[in-house]
Amino acid sequence: MSRDGAHDRDDQNDGAGQQVADRAAMIEAQWRRERPDLDPSSIGVITRIWHLGKVFSANRRELLARLGIDTALMDLLGTLRRSGEPYRLSTRELADASVVSAAAISQRLARAEQRGWVRREPRPGRRVDVQLTEEGRRITDEFAGAIFVSDEAMLDGLSSEDRAELTRLLAVLSSSLIEATQRPLSTD
Repeated sequence: MSRDGAHDRDDQNDGAGQQVADRAAMIEAQWRRERPDLDPSSIGVITRIWHLGKVFSANRRELLARLGIDTALMDLLGTLRRSGEPYRLSTRELADASVVSAAAISQRLARAEQRGWVRREPRPGRRVDVQLTEEGRRITDEFAGAIFVSDEAMLDGLSSEDRAELTRLLAVLSSSLIEATQRPLSTD
């Protein structure tokens, strides 16, 4: 068990989400019993989000591996496809949208270009535009379709109302975390 008692083994849950939910509740109750002066209620949220992140990541990696692509290339192709016609962005726009360095984009572009999915178009100055090819568009649509079907299957246990509420709550949490990280640290 780790020091915080929340995330001790990656293989603790053999795929059953209920085990994680019960485990989170058990850990929270144990901390309440042992340290009533602390508020361990965050365990119920953080442990579940942490576990779901692992499940979603593993599912996505496995799916993309079966499709013969990785998350970096899918991110590149998806960004170009979502940009709308003519499916062209500068390397700087791609790096900004993907939140990676220009060097990382360059590596991704080389791999996608090798497969015939994109082509680079030098522009005046140092600007280089990247265009999604017809084959790139076709393969991106194929990948996206497979991903959305897989994602839907993972969310099948939620009603549309549950999804809307979860989406709203996750947006609130995300915004509050971003805001908290942008506040200056207290010097007290």
